[in-house]
Amino acid sequence: MATDYLERGAVAGVAGGLVYGLFVATVGNAFTAGLETFEHGHGHGGGPVVSELTTTVASVGGGVLWGVLFGVAAFGMAYFFLEPALPGTGATKRLALAGAGFLTVSGAPWLVLPPQPPGVEQALGTDARLAWYAGLMVLGALIAVLAGLAARRTADRHAVVRLAATAAPLALLAIPVILAPANPVHGDVPASLVAAYRWTVVFGQLLLWTTIAGVHAWLGDAETRATEDLDYPATAD
Repeated sequence: MATDYLERGAVAGVAGGLVYGLFVATVGNAFTAGLETFEHGHGHGGGPVVSELTTTVASVGGGVLWGVLFGVAAFGMAYFFLEPALPGTGATKRLALAGAGFLTVSGAPWLVLPPQPPGVEQALGTDARLAWYAGLMVLGALIAVLAGLAARRTADRHAVVRLAATAAPLALLAIPVILAPANPVHGDVPASLVAAYRWTVVFGQLLLWTTIAGVHAWLGDAETRATEDLDYPATAD
């Protein structure tokens, strides 16, 4: 049975990775190229020229690798152990797990260390950023667990009460935001473009996790239908 979970997670990861890779290859790379052109226009030397085809292949391939990693780790191994504990049913369980994955891998760390576009330099050193990122991933996972427990404990309550209880653990995210050391950045990219770049990255990650969850739910439903067809074969009139 565990093998079936891993296979579904891998297939869902490939599908999500393809969608994410195509998004990066089209929207993300175009945005980054525009920022690099802007940066070069302010007196910075250009880097090596890479063909558009090579960049597209690398983006799609990288997206598939990330998709397979998240698909196998979250929707293969983690879902195998956590399925009974996840709130909701069917697709809702997958979306809950996808939300937990996004919060752990990206959402919580990005509150302190948001993605930066090319041409923006950060004051914090690499080691300090990695330590904070790892700690915030642990906090994100803890908050996801607390939110899941709250959702299960309030399953029979009014929807507003359940929503409030589920969202309450998110208040813990304010702690690292307050305690994190200052990390001023500088560069020639305008603040508006930096913000647009960050939201593009956030959207791409949400697209990745949502697609994996959706495909995984569809694969599960398809397997359930196939099992039911085998258990209840059609009989001749």
